[in-house]
Amino acid sequence: MNLLRRRNLIVLTLTLIICWANTHWITPDKKNPAPPQTCASCHKAIAASHLRTAHYLSSAPANATTIKGSFKNGRNHFVYNDHMEVVLEKKNGIYLQTALFNGNLFESEAFDIVIGSARKGQSYLYWDNAKLFQLPISYYTPADAWCNSPGYPTNVVYYNKQVPGQCMECHATAATLTTDDNGVVTYDKSSIVLGIDCQRCHGDGAQHIAWHTAHPADSAAGRYIVTAKHLPRQQRLDACALCHSGFRKQLTPSFSFRVGDTLEKFSTAVYDTAATATANLDVHGNQYGLLTSSKCFLKSQLDCSTCHNVHVDEAGLMPTFSQRCITCHNGKDQHTCASPAIKKMGKVTNCIDCHMPALPSNKILLQLNNNAAPVHDLVRTHHISIYPQISEAWLTAHPPAH
Repeated sequence: MNLLRRRNLIVLTLTLIICWANTHWITPDKKNPAPPQTCASCHKAIAASHLRTAHYLSSAPANATTIKGSFKNGRNHFVYNDHMEVVLEKKNGIYLQTALFNGNLFESEAFDIVIGSARKGQSYLYWDNAKLFQLPISYYTPADAWCNSPGYPTNVVYYNKQVPGQCMECHATAATLTTDDNGVVTYDKSSIVLGIDCQRCHGDGAQHIAWHTAHPADSAAGRYIVTAKHLPRQQRLDACALCHSGFRKQLTPSFSFRVGDTLEKFSTAVYDTAATATANLDVHGNQYGLLTSSKCFLKSQLDCSTCHNVHVDEAGLMPTFSQRCITCHNGKDQHTCASPAIKKMGKVTNCIDCHMPALPSNKILLQLNNNAAPVHDLVRTHHISIYPQISEAWLTAHPPAH
């Protein structure tokens, strides 16, 4: 092959790749955005680790792998009262939540979408034509048991809780939906991309792929893509606050906000943002409000990414998070832990359980099947502070070695 033909072949190949990228990698509010595998071609390690995170697993099609609750006899009933129960069953390859009243069929709906990574639990959605509804029974991981879905009654079965766009906005990468004058939400099923994918945080990748495909020697890896470290602090925080600041008052339709935008233009918090108010927020669902009320936040440039690597599943790795605390609390920039017992241990491996303890949520009260006592969901508070009684209990359970 002569040099001219070889050059023409290379140009043609690059052109085809660029055209493919522009037609297959489209903005998240359109149909069929590119799958993570497209990112993995250049970002293999990050893409692979992201697939194991709670963000990516925040929603998925319902099937034998994604549904974590048991369908075995003896474990697949949720009893409301002497007259009403829900049976979790599989029929003809379809997983169902079937409500019985006095032993007779009341209503039966399919598991269509799984919501939640199952780190703490899962809830489930079903389709009614183009409308999404939440199923009455959810799964609670710590007890490995079925429970009432959050916010649902514990004494009567209920199937009519519609899923608004704001819920899907925090559990999916993309969806096209409409809301009529009566508040009824309908979805374009083909537009929904489940899980929190790369484009949700990094934006449309078409130009990024096209440029770096055509310029492989360009060392500026972040061209035409949103990179959080290049954003101002508040915009980095806004990217997380969209879903981690509780329910917000929407000013624009769901899925309008893009990372790099100013969140207050799209939705506003429904609580007083003064530190004295946010410190009293319930621990469920408002990590941003709690964090911004903390002295660590107010007296530094800390943001969510200071402690969290969103590309990696770090759940429960207390030494990893504690080391990030020690980066600042090193005795020079900030004081170290003042507890004599901790100092006696020599090496600090768990700042988190004392200064960001898991606390009961007053908003999530779960009734487990075969359990008469309701359970408060435990959520790790992001109000970083000193909790003397909790610290004392932790030290009692983890005495220093002699």
